[in-house]
Parts: sequence; structure tokens; C-alpha cells
Amino acid sequence: LRILFVCSGNTCRSPMAEIIARRTAKENGVEGYEFRSAGTSTVTGLPASEGARRAAERHGLSLAGHTSSLLTQSAIEWADLVFPMAPKHLLRVASAGGDGKAILLAAFAEGLESEEEQFGVPDPFGGDDETYEATFTTLEALVTAALDRLSKEDRK
Repeated sequence: LRILFVCSGNTCRSPMAEIIARRTAKENGVEGYEFRSAGTSTVTGLPASEGARRAAERHGLSLAGHTSSLLTQSAIEWADLVFPMAPKHLLRVASAGGDGKAILLAAFAEGLESEEEQFGVPDPFGGDDETYEATFTTLEALVTAALDRLSKEDRK
């Protein structure tokens, strides 16, 4: 199963979700999953934001090698499932050919089928360490719930 996480700049939310997913899958013995991330409004090659790197490090993870990737049609084609962070990202994924394989991360994690704003993950960009920590913690809960839901569906 190939999962793509999508946010705006691919320097905060989606790369944090990607590394959380990798660790969670490994810790839970989930095999056969691949994870990537991309941004709807970025350029290729930017490092993860300082705040995201510090938040990851506080949780024993590293974004040191991360560089941003622009959301492309080929990235969407690669993915079996796309988890956008906010409704605006969901719209971009759909308009690039990902309709039918994309659902908001928070909505999927909660078992809902909604595009409402309340299911978006707030963007920490430019915030302080507390803001990034809150986003990391939110992503950790959502990614864990999403992978748990997927692994239960795989067992059916």
C-alpha cells in the first residue's frame, strides 16, 4: 500500500506525518506500506522547517535529510491512498487526478467521510515550538489511528 501525505509547503505537516507513519508501521510490524509526502505550493528541494525538525527530534525522529517535493500527477498516480492535511489540499489532489483515492487524514482517522474544515490539521508554519509540538502530537494520533484502521481493513 502506497500512502502519500500532502500539505502546502511539504516542510512541516506532511513530512512529519511521513516519518511518524514509517516509525508507527515499523513498531506495529506492519509490512508492505510505503510512505511519501508532497506539497501543493512549494518548490522541490527545500529542507524541513526548523520547527518541524525540532519537534521530530524531541520524539526521536529526524527530518534532517528531508527535501520538499511538489505535488505532481505522477506522485498521485504512485499512491494508492492520499491523505491531504486540509480541504484546500484535497481539492488540489482531486483536480490533479486523485479524486477517489484521497480523503482528509483527520477524517479518515476518525472514520468519517467529510471535507469540512474541522477535519484539517492546522499549519504550524512560522509558529513557535509549542505550535509545532501540538501539530506533531496531533499528527501522531491521526497517523496512528489511520494506520490502525488500514491494518484492520487489510485483515478483513
